[in-house]
Amino acid sequence: MNYLSAENISKSFGERWLFKNLNFGISQGQRVALVGVNGSGKTTLLNVLAGKLPPDEGSVSVRKEVSIGFLGQNPEFDEELTVQQTIFSGQGEVLDTIREYEVAISHPETSAEKMQHLMERMDELQAWDFEIKVKQILSKLGIHNLEQQIKHLSGGQRKRVAMARVLIEEPTMLILDEPTNHLDLDTIEWLEGLLSTQNTTILMVTHDRYFLDKVATEIAELDNGELYTYKGNYSYFVEKKASREEMAAAETEKARNLMRKELDWIRRQPKARGTKAKYRVDAFEELKEKAAKKTAAPQLELSVKTTRQGGKIIEVDHISKSFGNKKIVDDFSYVFKKKDRIGIVGPNGAGKSTFLNMLTGKLQPDSGTIDAGQTTVFGYYTQDELTFKDDQRVIDIVKEIAEVVEMANGEVITASQFLQHFQFAPAQQYTFVSKLSGGEKRRLQLLRVLIKNPNFLILDEPTNDLDIITLNILEDFLLNFGGCMLMVSHDRYFMDRLVDHLFVFEGEGKIRNFPGNYTDYREWLKAEEKTEQETKQAAPVMEKKQEKPVSKRKPSYQEKKEFEELEQQMAQLETRKINLIETMNAGTTSDHEQLTAWATELKQINEQLEEKEMRWLELSEIM
Repeated sequence: MNYLSAENISKSFGERWLFKNLNFGISQGQRVALVGVNGSGKTTLLNVLAGKLPPDEGSVSVRKEVSIGFLGQNPEFDEELTVQQTIFSGQGEVLDTIREYEVAISHPETSAEKMQHLMERMDELQAWDFEIKVKQILSKLGIHNLEQQIKHLSGGQRKRVAMARVLIEEPTMLILDEPTNHLDLDTIEWLEGLLSTQNTTILMVTHDRYFLDKVATEIAELDNGELYTYKGNYSYFVEKKASREEMAAAETEKARNLMRKELDWIRRQPKARGTKAKYRVDAFEELKEKAAKKTAAPQLELSVKTTRQGGKIIEVDHISKSFGNKKIVDDFSYVFKKKDRIGIVGPNGAGKSTFLNMLTGKLQPDSGTIDAGQTTVFGYYTQDELTFKDDQRVIDIVKEIAEVVEMANGEVITASQFLQHFQFAPAQQYTFVSKLSGGEKRRLQLLRVLIKNPNFLILDEPTNDLDIITLNILEDFLLNFGGCMLMVSHDRYFMDRLVDHLFVFEGEGKIRNFPGNYTDYREWLKAEEKTEQETKQAAPVMEKKQEKPVSKRKPSYQEKKEFEELEQQMAQLETRKINLIETMNAGTTSDHEQLTAWATELKQINEQLEEKEMRWLELSEIM
């Protein structure tokens, strides 16, 4: 069943066409990832397909019964609304009923009749179970203060609120623009599992290659205004894209050779040509169009000189930092060594950016010392947006730092030549910075960091908004970077390729120095959890001094007993739940306090049932 169709759609900005006469369709169950270089029009295409932007030409049609949930890069909200009002702003009947119920239960003056009516509606719509799901989504996305106003949220918090709203509304189809931005690694893995197991139709833009491989089943590439589709994962796409570009380059070269001959013929003909030659003139115009097609752009090359690094780099000695009662860093020490390649991971709000700011001297620790060597030159790439004036052009932004740049091979090049290494063509260098896409601005930010020839790179979420092609080339540069490198990133693929050990922010100021990359750390965590579980299972056996160790595959006596008790408890809870619902629906009382007490008990029963069902499933596998 076709959910969405775009026919001959075109969109331009000024004189530049992002895409023209483009056709696209997505059917039920398809999970498509849209890829392409920064500035190719991916975000614009998503906005057109989602109905947020009108196409200049063509039309987009959505099947009547299909609802679309859209997550943009920079979600827009009513700034005065609370998080709760924003999340439950959907028009679905279940959402409306839950919202009314939550408001009613929090206001003691609500009449008993209204409470009775709302509880009956909750029961009819099976909204009790849905409410539990809502709470799980909010918890996983780290949204706890529902009364906070949107205007007080950070960019990352706003993105998570928008994500929660989209997931809670349960639309027929999802259109997601960079869904993993501003999410920590645990949350990304949860979202990855959620989207890959549900039978949801998805169109998304993402630079996270692990996420792309797990969730997407097809890839659509937007390249020079045309759309190319590939049925398969990211690895398959890379292989087939290379083949396509080789064929396209050969066809273009062939057209150019033929055009030279035809051009010579055209020039030799008199102006008043006979009708017999008209077909050849028309063919020449078509040939000229083919020959003018761009071949694959030259790859981004990053190769700047690194300032010489002395023996002393940075010595961190027993530093601590708190904000109020919240510990960010508690008694941490580390001596950085040459060519250290360290990744920083931990949940949002754990203090990763604060730690980086202390290392660079932007923030002072409460206690302890940070001593940087005299030859240490920082290159600090932050999450802050690029600052510029309205009248500044791309070239001006670079010349603010340096007029010339020394490359790794000793060659000195101009700022303009350096920009070309970053895929900013001469014509684009005189474009106003405000006209650049989000990814192009981030690339320009990175250029400004590298132009200073640092020997200690600090990268805070460097992958946000960069296209996959730029990421691949940036990775190659960082692999060959001769200095130290410290990075915060939620891109697991990027982290796995570049770091050899981690600083893991575990909470309460504790930072674990883990030897290995992110995948190594996740495997270690799984092994630790498995060992802990086996230890718990073995404890009763050790107490009874059994001669034979209990096999991992066989249930212990305690587990058998717990399994039987769980079945009884679940049956009792189900019975109580049914009786409670029947009592509430009977309308035998108008006592508001009694109705509220029953509603609260019903919530608790649902939560207990969910917890016990999960444990029952775990034990049933062992049984």
